[in-house]
Amino acid sequence: MAQIVQAIRGMHDVLPQDIPHWRHLEEAFRQVVQAYGYEEIRFPVVEKTELFVRTIGEVTDIVEKEMYTFEDLNGERLSLRPEGTAGCVRACLENGLLHNQVQRLWYGGPMFRHERPQKGRYRQFHQLGVEAYGMPGPDIDAELVFIGARLWRALGIPAPALQLNSLGTPAARARYRERLVVYLESRLDELDEDSRRRLHRNPLRVLDSKNPSMRAVIEEAPSLLDHLDAESAEHFAQLRALLDEAGIAYTVNPRLVRGLDYYEKTVFEWVSDRLGAQGTVCAGGRYDGLVEHLGGRPTPAAGFALGMERLLALMQEAGVTVAGQGPQAYLVMAGAGVTGPGLRLAEALRDRLPQLRLRVHCGGGSFKSQMKKADRSGAALALILGEEELADASVSVKFLREQRPQMRIDQDALADFLEGWLREEGQSGGRSGGWCDAGGDEPGDASGGVMISET
Repeated sequence: MAQIVQAIRGMHDVLPQDIPHWRHLEEAFRQVVQAYGYEEIRFPVVEKTELFVRTIGEVTDIVEKEMYTFEDLNGERLSLRPEGTAGCVRACLENGLLHNQVQRLWYGGPMFRHERPQKGRYRQFHQLGVEAYGMPGPDIDAELVFIGARLWRALGIPAPALQLNSLGTPAARARYRERLVVYLESRLDELDEDSRRRLHRNPLRVLDSKNPSMRAVIEEAPSLLDHLDAESAEHFAQLRALLDEAGIAYTVNPRLVRGLDYYEKTVFEWVSDRLGAQGTVCAGGRYDGLVEHLGGRPTPAAGFALGMERLLALMQEAGVTVAGQGPQAYLVMAGAGVTGPGLRLAEALRDRLPQLRLRVHCGGGSFKSQMKKADRSGAALALILGEEELADASVSVKFLREQRPQMRIDQDALADFLEGWLREEGQSGGRSGGWCDAGGDEPGDASGGVMISET
């Protein structure tokens, strides 16, 4: 036999049994952000490399080490997107969405970075993000935090810890940078190789080092908050007052910097201690200079992105389960001349009940083998169409997950029976066996379909 070709290291498959959790997260996020008036935007996974070099910064791990960059057949340098903000800004500028307009946008999809795979970190990973343009005040910063807090509740997970900082304006940061360089030069012997390389090109990134041996150097460094300009300090104070008024708990972390060069003023991260080293599940802040940097008019901007794989791991850690998307009913067809009428019956049921997940047995086989497959499918009902049922235009209904007697129903009444059964299942929280239906009973219920286990 030929050797099986395996997936690329760090790029994983999402299997059918995991899809309901992904869909639930995506739907909960969509409902939450749409409740705040955000609209969806989609943009390519491949962009010109120049876009990311200009926005993320040349002296960053992403650009220096992690981007998947290649030359296409036209000789153009292209990269798989490592994050979403740069592409979103490019799409807005190219399509005229920012000219004298306020925009609230959201997006989702795969991102790519060539880094060491570990729990919660992959080379192809998935993000959901929001971007807000045209609003300079701290109120939109607070709204971004509120969205995160609401999403954790909708998902039924313990809220990660919120950390805040302010990077100030570029001018204030430049003054702080000078003092930071003097300090770091005085501790030169204690800097690791990456920090020495960044010392004069991008010294703030030294504060983002994850090397434990750098902890003392970072903790004793001068604080950026002590060097803020008056405008940034007032902005940060107003943001904190808004969060205090809303009852949002947070910690001010003066060492918090983002790994992307375009951030200024507010930066924040939601961090969990349940995921080991990869604790950040959502991060963002302001990037007021980015639109102008990419050729647009000066435009205030803020946003965040969250890692889907890390959030899914948190959901699993919290015991959140979501109903599977396997069949609810399985049509068994056994006997001569049954296949054609059975397929027509199934199509009629789908016309009448598009919400019903009905799997039809195909490929023949004995009645016993078909019933075994019906049971293994996870369906709650087996609909049996044999020669006897065909003769009197009926269907036998066998309950596979409940101790209820088998019944015979006229084909003309089958759709009504199934509709009532679906309604009963929805009201009772789903069929027996520990699952509940994905999706709430009420429109817009972002928490529907979630069950918190006691374990």
